[in-house]
Amino acid sequence: QVHVVESGGGLVQAGGSLRLSCATSGRIYSNYAMGWFRQGPGNERECVAAISWGGGSTYYANSVKGRFTISRDNAKNQVYLQMNSLKPEDTAVYYCAAHLTAMVRQVLSSRGEYEYWGQGTQVTVSS
Repeated sequence: QVHVVESGGGLVQAGGSLRLSCATSGRIYSNYAMGWFRQGPGNERECVAAISWGGGSTYYANSVKGRFTISRDNAKNQVYLQMNSLKPEDTAVYYCAAHLTAMVRQVLSSRGEYEYWGQGTQVTVSS
């Protein structure tokens, strides 16, 4: 079993920044492609950023390009989402997800491709 735990959400004013963290535990010596998703009120869960196991390949949704940065530290089993220039429309529950993979460069942006999910962390951006 793999455990995924997000942290770092909160309330921030428009234009501000937040850094989300995601910790994985459970299966050691395993490679995971990782993704950050979000789900706002009445919306589908969408991928905002994803990163390969090796860290060299990334994906960003058009709505967050240039504002969000995904990174990872495999030695610490951590993945991060740095969110800058936040907008009210970024308000959502943010979820971290993991996919067990044998491919160093694999990047996944579809919800159905991830097996392991965290409980989510709320991000609220006030105008």
